[in-house]
Amino acid sequence: MKKLCLLVLSVICLFSCDILRSTPFEVTSWSPGEGYHSSPENLVVSLSFSLDPDRDSVERRFSLNGNNGKVKGNFHWSGKKVTFVPVTPLEKNDDYSLSLSAEAHDTSGLSMDTAFEKNFTTRPGEERPFLISFSPSMYEEIDDLRTEVRLCFSIPVALSSLYENVTFNPSMAGSWRQEEDDKLAIFTPSVPWTKNKRYEIRYSTSLTDNKGMNTGNDFKSIFITGTDKEIPFLLQANRITKDGEYIPLERDTTGFTGAAEQFTENSGWEKEDRLSLVFSEPVDSASVKNSLIVEDAPSVFSETTPGFNSEFIFYFDTAPSYKSRFVFRIKSGVKDGAGNECKEEYIYRIFANGEASKPPRLAGLRMPMSPQDNNDLVFFGTDEIFMDLPISDDNYPSKTSVRTWIELYFDTAQGASINIFSVMELFRIETSNNVLTFFPNKIKTDNFTVSEPQEGFEKCERVEITGNLTNSIYFGIVNFIIGSGLKDSLGNKNEKTFRISTIK
Repeated sequence: MKKLCLLVLSVICLFSCDILRSTPFEVTSWSPGEGYHSSPENLVVSLSFSLDPDRDSVERRFSLNGNNGKVKGNFHWSGKKVTFVPVTPLEKNDDYSLSLSAEAHDTSGLSMDTAFEKNFTTRPGEERPFLISFSPSMYEEIDDLRTEVRLCFSIPVALSSLYENVTFNPSMAGSWRQEEDDKLAIFTPSVPWTKNKRYEIRYSTSLTDNKGMNTGNDFKSIFITGTDKEIPFLLQANRITKDGEYIPLERDTTGFTGAAEQFTENSGWEKEDRLSLVFSEPVDSASVKNSLIVEDAPSVFSETTPGFNSEFIFYFDTAPSYKSRFVFRIKSGVKDGAGNECKEEYIYRIFANGEASKPPRLAGLRMPMSPQDNNDLVFFGTDEIFMDLPISDDNYPSKTSVRTWIELYFDTAQGASINIFSVMELFRIETSNNVLTFFPNKIKTDNFTVSEPQEGFEKCERVEITGNLTNSIYFGIVNFIIGSGLKDSLGNKNEKTFRISTIK
């Protein structure tokens, strides 16, 4: 009985020591403190205790963690204060959590009542990115199998994080790009979405902004593909003028079997005109390119951005020949985003006879047979062959240089004038048997020697060439020539050589 009393007294005394202890073992202060710290490279962590700590128990139960895991470092003690110095400096744009478990104790074995846990950050501001809007929307049915996925965030997100954390089920290959200051993330599938399929798009809380702050929430959305069954068709083909005017083209429905007089032809095509094809919905540019056939004309090139568009514009790299006839044929096979394929064929017949595209041509020639008083004018048209050139010793003495002039009349495109330098370069006179020689020394387009133009040629462009003509006693052929390459002010060019042949 005496031994039992002593045992109970000993236990009471033991518990009385803890009960009577006036100061708990706890952390009384710490640094660097909660909140944002702008210079992480200078940060260390320190803890000050209320009682003398057992250093080994504190070091074993201390931890500092960042977004990239546990931070390694060394401990330095000074009395009741410990300082933790990281082996490598802390990083910017990171969140840190400090923990000392309740199992840490003082030198007498007294443990802490609760664990010590604190947080601080080196990230300016603590706003997490959150999703403002997205498309396709939840359970949306999309017709276009090339539809892009768009995620709009409150703050810029990291492009690398999009690739790492956003997933599709079934999986879909593609590429991400960012717009609107990196707040808008756009996914472009590398192949069309599969028809009549249910797709899930997800991202986890690991999706981060440009500073490493994560979203804090998972995201999931569902959309369905392939509900579009409508076949695309060509709404309208147009001729686009250099002034941007759209002139509708009339479709030929006779195909290639009707008689020529039954064909529907679109006249007035100019050398700078372009072709516009407008479809009932966005269609694949590759399918349009493969379906468009140009017959009896130079190749066309697209100036429309590749992808899915409702309108496609094409241009000729080399202008079709003036008064040539050619055909635009759009075969079946044009596809929309859902893979629906146009079954019709469209034919447009074109006549390239635009007034502004007419190349200049030599229409006629006039010169005086009495150069002393500019009388006895003779005129030769290009449709006349081997007309009489009445040059004689009476008005052009043999072996004598006589000052005279030659007028050239040119038929040009509407609103065009003849290129004077082109005339100077290309005009020449060739003769047989050394009939005569002519040395030009001046050319002009106004203040003509004879003010009145040749009757019937008033609308032609007139050029006067003055020079010296030396006649001879011989007879033969005199050819007045404008060589190939005659140009006008609109850039039209005639590759034909013009020749007016006369006989002296």
